[in-house]
Order: sequence, then structure tokens, then C-alpha cells
Amino acid sequence: MVTDPIADLLTRIRNAQMARHRIVEIPASNVKKRIAEILYEKGYILKYKFEDDSKQGLIKIALKYDPLTKEPAIKSLERISRPGLRQYAKPAEIRRVQNGLGIAIISTSKGVMTDKEARNQNVGGEVMCNIY
Repeated sequence: MVTDPIADLLTRIRNAQMARHRIVEIPASNVKKRIAEILYEKGYILKYKFEDDSKQGLIKIALKYDPLTKEPAIKSLERISRPGLRQYAKPAEIRRVQNGLGIAIISTSKGVMTDKEARNQNVGGEVMCNIY
């Protein structure tokens, strides 16, 4: 049993990149699906696909690597808010990741979105993770 599914998602992606895997499979949930969509929109992964099975479903993520150096597109995946210590931020308090080069994924009352979208919509929420 996984106590922190978001940290499990990030760890699976991190481990797959270190092993140079092309595809990683992750048990699905609505929040994980939205995180996969954000990663695709921002260009951190090649593709994602949702598959239904007899249980909760799977998310298949095709990881992205630099064609010349074979380095992963995602340099760092960092969990910020965790079950033991939740981290919340108001719109003005949301910090930029790597001076604007990365993204923070935030769970708000209007759904899961990036830090820039949250600032534009003037909503705060739980800062789930930083990616760059």
C-alpha cells in the first residue's frame, strides 16, 4: 500500500530515467492523470496514454531524452508538500522554480495547474511538486 501516491509517481519517473527506460507504467488516479497532462503540455515527456484494466487503470508515460547527449528532459522531480507536512501558498507567495525555467504543480480549488496558471487566475493552494 502506497501512502503517498504523488511521491510514488515522481519516484517511478525518476527511477525509469536513471535506468534509461523509454516507457514507465503508473497506477492511475485523477490527480496523476492531470500531472501527466501538465508534463506533456510543458514538453517534459513525449506522450502519455491512459489504459483501463480490471482495477484502477494505468498511465503509460513515454519519457523524453535529448537526442545528442541522451540526457533526460526532466532534470529534477522534487516533492514539496507531503502527507506529514503539507505546504500551502497564496498566489503572491508561490515561488518560481529555477528562476522561471521550471514549473511547480499546484492543487487549487480550480483544479491541478502550474504555478504560472495559478498566479494568472489569482488562486493559491497546495504546492505538490517542483519540476525542472
